[in-house]
Amino acid sequence: MIIRRIVFALVVFLSTVFASSVGAQPSGPMSVVVSRVDQREVSAGQTFVGTVLPSRRSIVGSAVDARVVGLLVNDGDWVREGEPLAQLRTTTVELELTSAKAELKLREHELEELKNGSRPEEIAQAKASLARAEALFDYEKSRLERTDALYAKGRISSKEELDEVRSMKAAAEQSLLVARAAYDLAVEGPRIEKISQAEARVEIQKAEVARLEDHLQRFTIRAPYDSYVTAEHTEVGQWISRSDPVVEVAAIDPVEITVAVPEAYIAALRAGSLASIAPDAMPGKVYAAAISRIVPQADVRSRSFPVKIELPNPRTDDGHELKAGMLVRVTLAVGDPQLALLVHKDALVLGGRTPVVYVVENDPASKKATVRGVAVQLGVADQGDIQVIGDLKAGQQVVVRGNERLRPGAPVTVVEDPGK
Repeated sequence: MIIRRIVFALVVFLSTVFASSVGAQPSGPMSVVVSRVDQREVSAGQTFVGTVLPSRRSIVGSAVDARVVGLLVNDGDWVREGEPLAQLRTTTVELELTSAKAELKLREHELEELKNGSRPEEIAQAKASLARAEALFDYEKSRLERTDALYAKGRISSKEELDEVRSMKAAAEQSLLVARAAYDLAVEGPRIEKISQAEARVEIQKAEVARLEDHLQRFTIRAPYDSYVTAEHTEVGQWISRSDPVVEVAAIDPVEITVAVPEAYIAALRAGSLASIAPDAMPGKVYAAAISRIVPQADVRSRSFPVKIELPNPRTDDGHELKAGMLVRVTLAVGDPQLALLVHKDALVLGGRTPVVYVVENDPASKKATVRGVAVQLGVADQGDIQVIGDLKAGQQVVVRGNERLRPGAPVTVVEDPGK
């Protein structure tokens, strides 16, 4: 029984190994797209040392005097444009803003009251006051007439009593004028000048609220653009004044390659000319980019001109490939024209110690095609092609699509040849 179990387990193990080995075999030739090795005249390349620099760098400072209550980032953090970097204490400004908003609401209600005019109850009240004033005036007027008549007949001996009646009649007349003016004002409503003044007071208060809201926003320090935090200049609890630095940020997508080119070569360069860029920290990695600008001011000590190259910086899971401050080798076309072999940039397989291209070799007897890996050195870039130096000949086919999964000697099927 034990022997049977051992034999059965051995059979299962061998079956599994056989199935795995069969499954690992390629199902057939891989389909690839190829291009031809071209030979043409290009300017001789010269390699210079360059430095990777941020395309933008800023020291973000404070716009107000306040205490830091929160430093929201650390050096090395990636931040998006507008993302908060630090928070300052805002209690006083918030209180001022609350008061200003309440004052604005009061001004708006006053304006609304003027625009609505007098209420019916106010008009009725003014009308009643006018009627009372008219009645009082009629009474005092009649009283004065009777008193005058009595005084003329000598029935009133006191002139003071007559003057008192006349004074009461004058007071009643003034009260009537006031009541009539109040009634007319209630009927007509407020003057346009009063409404305009109220509107102006509302606009002034709105501006004050907007000023305080803008001032409040300055207490939250935000990233000016997509960038990395490269330095911290403050801590929580620290008092900072206006223009004091808070953090330093740098944008590295794209990056700017700066190359110091001696004056003997500068005349051969033009903005838009292609360059190949190889970072020392990434062996086998090569980028191609155009010269963006040439600064027409040499360093008087080295007699070299700054040449700027803007290069997109691919993003990876843990950041960007190129880091600010990296050393790169930049090959520029600055020499006399010479014959060179060039391949399309997609023919390069990078990531190893040296770049590799896969050459398609056809067997006339079997009519089958395989690939051979050729290590190459890179030269100048020309349009979409790059100069290569290695065991290659003009007219050979090199794989430009599907080469990432190839191994030397692998069978292939050519499905397209853009070089034909």
